[in-house]
Amino acid sequence: MRIVFFGTPASAVPFLDILAAEKGRVAAVVTQPDRPAGRGLSSKPSPVKARALELGLPVLDPEKPSLAAAEIKSLGADLAVVVAYGRILKQDVLGAFRLGCLNVHFSLLPRLRGAAPVQWALARGEAKTGVTLFWLDEGMDTGPIFSQKETAIGPEENAAELLERLTNLGVGLVREALADLERGAVRREPQQGEASLAPLLRKEDGRFSFDEPARAVHGKVRGFCLWPRAFVVLRLPKGEMKLSVLSAELEENSPKVGLPGTVARVGRDGGVLIQCRDACLWLRTVCPEGKKPLAAAEFLNGLRLKADDALPFQA
Repeated sequence: MRIVFFGTPASAVPFLDILAAEKGRVAAVVTQPDRPAGRGLSSKPSPVKARALELGLPVLDPEKPSLAAAEIKSLGADLAVVVAYGRILKQDVLGAFRLGCLNVHFSLLPRLRGAAPVQWALARGEAKTGVTLFWLDEGMDTGPIFSQKETAIGPEENAAELLERLTNLGVGLVREALADLERGAVRREPQQGEASLAPLLRKEDGRFSFDEPARAVHGKVRGFCLWPRAFVVLRLPKGEMKLSVLSAELEENSPKVGLPGTVARVGRDGGVLIQCRDACLWLRTVCPEGKKPLAAAEFLNGLRLKADDALPFQA
């Protein structure tokens, strides 16, 4: 079975590796074009392209996949496997494969359709998620399902950790799917259940205030740890400051100690316990805009604040 692989970020590389393990199986790799990166903004290939070149595989990197539709079709591949490619495939590409295009999505479809399912699962406090292999159509993650695997989300798990776990689950699912397809077992089950969306992240999605429930703030810290990071805006004598919270921990069954933003306690481990709307949250590591990360207690000392004082946050 000949396969064309579509993918772009580092999280897609393990999937390319298992497909390329059988010599001659990958007809080509399609990825996004080189982009400026680093301080010098020099052009840099995507992680998938870099790995494909290491493996000696043909690479196509059109700005839009339709621009390479004729070349893709000429490959005569049986199947496309798509992992975080980052571009919508139209019918001119979808129709180029005998079996179709099998997409790896990091949620239990139809829940969390869209570009950022891992981040939104955490930010919304989902208790479980998983990986879905489904056949692409022209809708947004609406095609029929080949297979799914569910997993519980850990109470302190962040987006980086969950993405790594889901990647490992997904690699296993793809390996099983290839074995099934090789013996002619093709499944196309309609999606069932209530749909929800996980749209592309914006910088402003990371903003919070301490007037929100503690679990909601904690979810944003965990979900947006890679980007855009959870942040609160503080009103200081010298002006407003954007403070990102890189790590935090819920204080279970904590009593109210004051208004939202009140410093309940400063821990010996460098954490700061802050009152939110309904409960308290330990801030562990923070990062003032334009500066390096530091322990929350160290940041608090710099503001000359102590227990029972309040962080001057903007709602």
